[in-house]
Amino acid sequence: MMPGGTPLWLMVLLAFGANFLLWGTIGGLRLVEERLVRPYLRSRHRVRPTSGPHQVRLDEVAVLIPAHNEALVIQDSLRAILKLLPPHQVHVVSDASTDGTYRLAREMGVRVIRTPRNVGKAGALVAGIRRFRLLDRFKAVMLLDADTHVDPGYFDAALPLFDDPKVVAVAGCVHTQREGRELSTMGTLLIHHRERIYAVAQRLLKFGQTWSRFNATHIVPGFASVYRTEVLPKIDINPTGMVIEDFNMTFEVYQKKLGKVAFTLDAIAVTQDPDNLRDYIRQTRRWSLGLWQTVWRHRPRANLFTVMVALLQVELVSSSLMFVLLPLAVLLLAMPDLIGVMTSWPVIGPAHAFLAAHLALGALVLGIVLPDFAMTVLVTVVDRSPRSLLCAPFFVLLRVLDSATALYTLPLVWLTRSNGRWRSPARRASPHGTTLGR
Repeated sequence: MMPGGTPLWLMVLLAFGANFLLWGTIGGLRLVEERLVRPYLRSRHRVRPTSGPHQVRLDEVAVLIPAHNEALVIQDSLRAILKLLPPHQVHVVSDASTDGTYRLAREMGVRVIRTPRNVGKAGALVAGIRRFRLLDRFKAVMLLDADTHVDPGYFDAALPLFDDPKVVAVAGCVHTQREGRELSTMGTLLIHHRERIYAVAQRLLKFGQTWSRFNATHIVPGFASVYRTEVLPKIDINPTGMVIEDFNMTFEVYQKKLGKVAFTLDAIAVTQDPDNLRDYIRQTRRWSLGLWQTVWRHRPRANLFTVMVALLQVELVSSSLMFVLLPLAVLLLAMPDLIGVMTSWPVIGPAHAFLAAHLALGALVLGIVLPDFAMTVLVTVVDRSPRSLLCAPFFVLLRVLDSATALYTLPLVWLTRSNGRWRSPARRASPHGTTLGR
């Protein structure tokens, strides 16, 4: 029990949530099975990997890239994927681009079409699937963002997961691009913050959620993921008014019982995350609104997926409220000690007395700040990224910003509808030959 009557474990639980504890534990069990139990059984019983009609070969995969005004990055992204696949398997939809996106893609020798008007990312995906006849020509389609570089080992890690006939989608493992970018101080902070989010969410959340025994994840990210073409006609990729497509496509997979989602940390692709505050807030707001819209669109059902989503939403709201109120709580607890007269003020005095009776400033430090720093240290060690420690004092402030954005977008579910237009964050051209992976 902390001073002020607040249990320390409750503070930590509110900060990180039972969701991460639950799926992190399941992920640990999955790791034991994959790294210890399966190798042991194979060596003991000489079990060989199975093969069959559900396998997806590399020559049976199409790549579909929707692009709107991506001239700065499209050729570098195409160079990366063309190291793995021939040009006739790579398809680009230039969605009413007004720059050189269409021309630059054609120069790379891949298949390219353009839309007469801006139909948005989801609309571009639908147009590409139809006009390139991908459902007839390929067994799987990779949905790839125009700013994303696929790691050389991506398909070696991803395609064997389709050997399980129940797997209909493989989620890519996202890394954020750092090398080859000239970053400001704010840009460096934002990139490391997003990198930390990816590391924790994928290792502690998605890895557990996509274990075949307990399969329920809320998103197959649209930056670089692969779907079996046989399920795409059953998915409403572009419903009216949605601002984002990947949450909705994932919900459709589970709520229509189309199959399972697989994930491996080795199916890596590197993407350009926003390196300025304006684009970061805009993208975070869009992601948050897209999640709330998708939850509202899909009615709850009696299955594990609905339970997972409900737990995620409850903890997202409670954690966001806690972080949004954190600066006010610190101010109310600390300022009266510095300016004693404040305790006699009409509103601040009673608020301070009430808060001090239930919470102490030390509890905030031990229950929120220190665990957050410990998470940064863990990510730094695992990812071998010592610069993250220099950014650690500011990560709590960015979590406050993320939380405020999540709460701000909640009422917009009933007020906002997508008009089909999209705008990517500011892109940074990468020098040719730059290694963008970690």
